[in-house]
Amino acid sequence: MSAANPMIDWSRVDDVLLDMDGTLLDLAFDNRFWQHWVPERYAEHHGVSLPEARATLDPQFAHWQGQLQWYCLDHWGEITALDLKAMKIERQQEIQILPGAERFLSAVQASDKRLWLTTNAHRDALEVKLAATGIARYFDHVVSSHDFGRPKEDAGFWQALRRQFPFDPARALFVDDSPSVLRAAEAYGIGQVVAIRHPDSSLAPRVVTEFKAVERIEQLSAGL
Repeated sequence: MSAANPMIDWSRVDDVLLDMDGTLLDLAFDNRFWQHWVPERYAEHHGVSLPEARATLDPQFAHWQGQLQWYCLDHWGEITALDLKAMKIERQQEIQILPGAERFLSAVQASDKRLWLTTNAHRDALEVKLAATGIARYFDHVVSSHDFGRPKEDAGFWQALRRQFPFDPARALFVDDSPSVLRAAEAYGIGQVVAIRHPDSSLAPRVVTEFKAVERIEQLSAGL
């Protein structure tokens, strides 16, 4: 492995596949959105108390976690009767790029590696976040799991991704903050996977023992 970067052997990487929320963008926005703003707006819209709104929504959130519906604004719009894309636009000034993420993107873009954004975000949410941050300009491919009807936690996502955009999984690097997604990528045969320990700037870094991990993605730049 490269002495310049004990995390990554860049000589074995042709394709760099990156998650968006929690890897490049601060997950604090999404956590506030779903844990606070949606229940508050739901309570207001339906004329119920905030505890009643949470009692309705929390079991739904728990039920769909890790499935494609968990990430789908259309699904949650039907359940809540709220315009969730409009709510995201209202708060778009709070969407933040994690420290160092753009420096990493620039470094990869300047290398001979292909750069992919591979996200579970619904296309409506993706549109808002790309417009707010301008990060789309760095990528060769921008892929939402909704394009394939399967979340990144599902092996079918990786199979469909490779059919549409041929690449060698063994010569790919994948970075994400979700252990379940990283497990799926590793099981599919992605050559190198790395976890992000500090996806939400409002919380303490996580303890990660199952995968190689860094607090910020910029720490992977060495050796590029």
